[in-house]
Amino acid sequence: EKVEKKISETFFYNYEDIYSRPFVTEDSGIPINLLTLKHSFGYDCTRGVNLLLMDSQTLMYIAGNQLVLLDLKTKTQSYLWSSGGGGIGFITAHPTKQYFAVGEKGKKPNLIIYDYPSLRPYRILRGGTEEAYVFGDFNNAGTLLASVGSSPDYTLTIWDWKQEKIVLRAKAFSQDVYKVTFSADNEEQLTTSGAGHISACKLCHIAKKLNLFTLYSFSCKYLYIAVNLMLSWKESTNVISGTEWGNLLLWEGGLIKVELCRAGHKPCHSGPVSQLVLDEGELVTVGKDGFIRVWNFETIDAADSVDDTGLLEVEPMNELHVGRNVSLSFMSKVHDCGQPVWYAQDTNGAIWKLDLTFSNMTRDPECLYTFHSGRIEAMSVSPITYLLATTALDCSVRIYDFISNSQLSETKFKQGGTALTWAPRVVNPKGGLIAVGFEDGVVRIIEVYDPKGLPVLAGQTNTENAEINLKQAFKPHATAVTALAYERNGDVLATGSKDKTVFFFAVEDEYKPIGFICVPGPVQALQWSPPSHVKSTLLILCENGFALQVPGPLPEEQDTVSTYQIKNLPTQYFHFYSIKSRIKVKNSPLEEEIALREKKKQEKEKAKLEWIKQQQEMGKEIEEQQPEEEPEEEPLPPLYIPEEPSPILCGFYSAPGKFWLSLGGYDSGFLYHCEFSNYHQDDPENRKDEPFEVIPIEDTDDNPIHQISFCTSRLLMFCGMQNGALRVYPLQDKDLSVNTLKEYWSFNVHDNDYGQIQGICSSYDDRFLITCGGDGNIFTFNILSPEDVHKELKAKIPSPRSGLEKEKATEDIEDPNAYNLEEVKQKKEYERIMKEAEEKKNKKREELIALRHEFLFLLQKNQELPKHMQLHREVLL
Repeated sequence: EKVEKKISETFFYNYEDIYSRPFVTEDSGIPINLLTLKHSFGYDCTRGVNLLLMDSQTLMYIAGNQLVLLDLKTKTQSYLWSSGGGGIGFITAHPTKQYFAVGEKGKKPNLIIYDYPSLRPYRILRGGTEEAYVFGDFNNAGTLLASVGSSPDYTLTIWDWKQEKIVLRAKAFSQDVYKVTFSADNEEQLTTSGAGHISACKLCHIAKKLNLFTLYSFSCKYLYIAVNLMLSWKESTNVISGTEWGNLLLWEGGLIKVELCRAGHKPCHSGPVSQLVLDEGELVTVGKDGFIRVWNFETIDAADSVDDTGLLEVEPMNELHVGRNVSLSFMSKVHDCGQPVWYAQDTNGAIWKLDLTFSNMTRDPECLYTFHSGRIEAMSVSPITYLLATTALDCSVRIYDFISNSQLSETKFKQGGTALTWAPRVVNPKGGLIAVGFEDGVVRIIEVYDPKGLPVLAGQTNTENAEINLKQAFKPHATAVTALAYERNGDVLATGSKDKTVFFFAVEDEYKPIGFICVPGPVQALQWSPPSHVKSTLLILCENGFALQVPGPLPEEQDTVSTYQIKNLPTQYFHFYSIKSRIKVKNSPLEEEIALREKKKQEKEKAKLEWIKQQQEMGKEIEEQQPEEEPEEEPLPPLYIPEEPSPILCGFYSAPGKFWLSLGGYDSGFLYHCEFSNYHQDDPENRKDEPFEVIPIEDTDDNPIHQISFCTSRLLMFCGMQNGALRVYPLQDKDLSVNTLKEYWSFNVHDNDYGQIQGICSSYDDRFLITCGGDGNIFTFNILSPEDVHKELKAKIPSPRSGLEKEKATEDIEDPNAYNLEEVKQKKEYERIMKEAEEKKNKKREELIALRHEFLFLLQKNQELPKHMQLHREVLL
């Protein structure tokens, strides 16, 4: 046999040679350290398994394209970047905790084994999957590593990882595969689980090679496939799985042997079972209901149904309720001073430290960190200091000090947040006011202040870093608020919504409604014209391709007696008409064919005119010629115009009446320069407005720009991409042109699959850049050199208003079905009309009563007269 060269036990790769770096356009002169990561605030808690404990001090989790290593004692972070820049699919630890594996995403991604605690790359495994790794697991001996790939190949690979060799490769299943695990007590046995199935497999040594035999595949429509556990190896394979309804299923030989529940047919968990752990001979189940339950392993393993229901009632030996509004998805155990400690991932946005000893000394669950759960919808920075505010559909608003890398405060509301903007200094010189929009159409004005500035009442102490106070709540919209914008002078706040309206408010100590206008589509963004423009106008961008421009309405000119709707506000429309197919024709074979046909046509016309001229000169009568039959040419393909208009993603003013747009869908790949025309049309739907200038943006045909922001000097343009990448374009003269957008700096920071950048902005002094994404992550970056950042810098929390402590708490709007302002106005108008009608009726009734009394008086007088003088009753009637 050929002797294979073995990799030395002492061999290591150089991290500097493999980690991904920013892309910089060649010969552009843009420094590669234009931005450097400062801190990661978010946590991708909705990811299935995103928590790894190497020891009692170090916690790891995936944050976009990097691995965050959090020191639990010092609260400091360090980072490992992915090697390919395509993201990270999974992390898992070696049984000895001497190594950990990082499975990446991207074209033919790497699976890298790192040494711990040195963090040096020890082995790089290649060729295990096409697009992304989704899960990996070491066997108990630590000699083998099993990995599973994502679509399209779903490859199960067994690695001799120390030698970087594939010892076995097989297609795991034809559907999504989420997990692979080695059996705890038989290392020749492993399971894979995925969309509605679990497969039990056995590894066999045949002719010194590993072969894989599928023993059983269990398929069930209702399986909660994120969980599975191989219990034992006998003559048949026993597997236990969780379900969406909270019970446990024991499988034997490919069939459900028994369904386990608690006494009285109560489910084992109220909701999905997210993890099963075999720990020191006991079965531990983790539930989305916030409970952790411990079961007798032998009872579960020997379970059998006792009646036709197929159910067997089993009671847990112990249970721990972590807390209300807790949804546990995964937990991991480490030993701290010889004592077992568990750390749990909460999909509602937290990391918990748990004690599962179940003794009289058991410590209560401790919430170590809280985060936004899921996609971050909006963020904004303070206009005067290093404070950041964010909101999400998890109903929370959070305040961060991004200079000292700390979360200062959070507050919860009844509905999810969808829009947020910090009020400018002209509105609040202390920089403490924030406007937040919510999914039920409510807008809340909140103020952030330092409680240390308040008088200390007897028996109380003010120790919080920052507090959030609800100053005002009003409901201008029927559905989600999508955009908020303060007018440049701070006099007006505009709010946009999915309900196709824009509402205006006079900004005073208490915001007062001016009125609203209807727009042709759901509002995507609002931007007031900058101070450089003579007139103050509002640019309204709608999802469905419409852009509008309106002046700020004056409160004194609006008649709001019967309705808040403003019907006389001068409005300019722009309805985007796709020209991308025309652009694509340029410099293409199709353009050459069109030019050739046009040339032939012109030559033929020219020859015809020459012939007519010759005939006239010869004095001959010109007879109409019969057209020659020409070979029929193949018709040219029509220019493509998408039936559904491409969505407007973002935009901004370039000059009075002019603006740039970034679009998604078919029309992505360009920035479009547009202009409002003076041509007014009664029906905006039938408009077909074309951009007058376009700038192609490299590599954005399938990856459009979703967010655009500028530094205060406007010499840097920051772009947030759909794939989570961050781009920076240096601008020469503060204006955009084809030449200025040729060179750029780019780096993949958020998750490439679902980390679309939702917000991007620089600090008030242009020293820092902050991004937030659909992956729940928030990153802060130093702009240019990190050496410029002084450690003594700290965000200044605004001081409280005088008399704040004496104010009565503002009444919030908690009912999502509450009337919005226009509905309240219409209700009041209806009540006024009804009241007037009732008053009119009452007046008529009084008149009738008076006439009736007068008539009765006349009747009586008539009766008192002599008989011959009395009028007959018929005459009186």
